[in-house]
Amino acid sequence: MTDWNRSWARSVQPRKQHAYVRNAPVHALGDFIAGHLSKELRAKHKRRSLRIRVGDKVKVMRGTYKNKSGKVERVNVKAQKIYITGVEVTKRDGSKAMYPVHPSNILIQELDMSDKRRLTIEAKKQ
Repeated sequence: MTDWNRSWARSVQPRKQHAYVRNAPVHALGDFIAGHLSKELRAKHKRRSLRIRVGDKVKVMRGTYKNKSGKVERVNVKAQKIYITGVEVTKRDGSKAMYPVHPSNILIQELDMSDKRRLTIEAKKQ
């Protein structure tokens, strides 16, 4: 599967699912940086998930940092990782470094609405 196609249906085979993500062009990778909304946000916006942006307040749901909350500091679209305040690892020299978290493992608790066009842009994508 060398060519990437946005209208690719789906497969139950993990190798094909991974190949789809791996071969995706950079402009399409942003679609994979989405997280589930909390119950209150889901009811308010009538959506299940939204793209994660810097400034959103999120909660880690899986892994070592489970139940930790914080603001999104940085989003790495190419590596499909987000960096959250308070989710840090202590290095051997004593300094702290932000720990990358995959967007599928977080829950969006509060949206950063400094960009008023955010929800209208997301609504157009449907």
